[in-house]
Amino acid sequence: MRSLAGDVIKHAFSQQTDEKLHRRLYAAICSCILEGSLKPATRMPPSRDLAGELALSRNTVLRVYEQLQAEGYISARTSSGTFVTDSVLDNLAQRPDKKNAPPAQEDRASLSARCLELIGNASASPRQWGAFIPGVPDVQHFPHRTLKKIQDRLARRLRPEFLTYDAAGGDGELKEALADYLRTARGVRCAPEQILITEGIHQALDLVTRTLCNPSDNAWIEEPGYWGIKNILRINAVNFSAMAVDEQGMVPPVSSAVSPKLIFVTPSHQYPLGSVMSLSRRRQLLFRARETRSWIVEDDYDSEFRFSGQPIPSLQGLEEESPVIYIGTFSKTLYPALRLGYVVLPKPLAAPLKKVHNDLYRGGHLLIQAALAEFIREGYYAAHIRKMRQLYSRRRQTLVDLIATQLGEDYLGPFNSNAGLHLILQLPAHADDSMIAQLANTQGLLVRPLSRYYVNEEKRSGLLLGFASIEEHEMAAAFSRLAGIIKANVG
Repeated sequence: MRSLAGDVIKHAFSQQTDEKLHRRLYAAICSCILEGSLKPATRMPPSRDLAGELALSRNTVLRVYEQLQAEGYISARTSSGTFVTDSVLDNLAQRPDKKNAPPAQEDRASLSARCLELIGNASASPRQWGAFIPGVPDVQHFPHRTLKKIQDRLARRLRPEFLTYDAAGGDGELKEALADYLRTARGVRCAPEQILITEGIHQALDLVTRTLCNPSDNAWIEEPGYWGIKNILRINAVNFSAMAVDEQGMVPPVSSAVSPKLIFVTPSHQYPLGSVMSLSRRRQLLFRARETRSWIVEDDYDSEFRFSGQPIPSLQGLEEESPVIYIGTFSKTLYPALRLGYVVLPKPLAAPLKKVHNDLYRGGHLLIQAALAEFIREGYYAAHIRKMRQLYSRRRQTLVDLIATQLGEDYLGPFNSNAGLHLILQLPAHADDSMIAQLANTQGLLVRPLSRYYVNEEKRSGLLLGFASIEEHEMAAAFSRLAGIIKANVG
């Protein structure tokens, strides 16, 4: 026998898209009850009748009725039938009125002071691919098929430890391959047990900051310097002092009232200016670290991509048992979405930091780590870096020529070394680099303002221009648009 309740349920059932019939019926009846189409005390259609109307088996309807009854939507009365429960009325009265509810807004009052400070200084770009975005490699030239073949072969004889939590700080074979590579290519003094594999460089920086600093401790950073380090220090309530950078790298103060727990540097290719820390400055920094019982955190940023002269060896390898924590990543040499970085820890820190990493972050991705270990051992990694070094060198020179031709030699910054994945386009001191960058971004030119990398009031005006992720034949047209924006806004 047809009923009004049956018609209401039938219409709602036709609106559901789930492939499982019992889930469609359950969702249909729930929506009817919660939206008020089936009011409290409404008699539900008998299971046999509803099954006939919806062309379902009676068992399907009974299964749904049992579930709804267990959840309190409906109740059965002996010899009377099944009804929507009266208690549903209480639930409906407590539901917010969606029609009159104000639009959802950010509840910043619930956020911590650390979080609010980080949000106010957030600098990550919402887009991560396009003309002149700095810090992003050319991901299209990576030999994806080669790495996938290795990974597929390992997957066919999958070991159980690849599928569980990692408690050893990374795949052992990857740590061995990395130790060999870093000793040879970067002059790093390390054994495999000193290496910890992390999920990118930010996790490595966060781990080091959390484990070695208490709230209100002090750190030194470079001025200008990487925004990611500042935000990690902010969220961990660590105070920091920005130390000026010149053509020889960070300038340590002659004396300091407060000793830093951590000293963050990018000695081989300073980020973002590009200067290389001199040998005398490196020795001075090591002396200060030993004197103040501080740890130097060496971010070996873009060290692989040096286009002239000999590679700059690491600060970590300059002395035996140096007070240096060496950090690197595969994001620039391979591709960012891989989310693999690494830390070379001084021997006294290796065991405790690995334990903390295991407890806080629960590492994984062991299959791709094992594949990457073979990728390195078989020489594919070094070959890829050589290939990309040549490609980036050509793209960098193309961009330098475009700047000199369309804007003039004065727009090439004084610190630009022939290395890395970006260069600095220097603007006149009075130019508003933030406004120019914003105008460029609206046209799809993903440049960054240099002033954003400073903490103190004295700032240089300029733009960070990445050249790695744009083809040479596309560069001229894109740069002409950027040059037009600059000329129109620099008096």
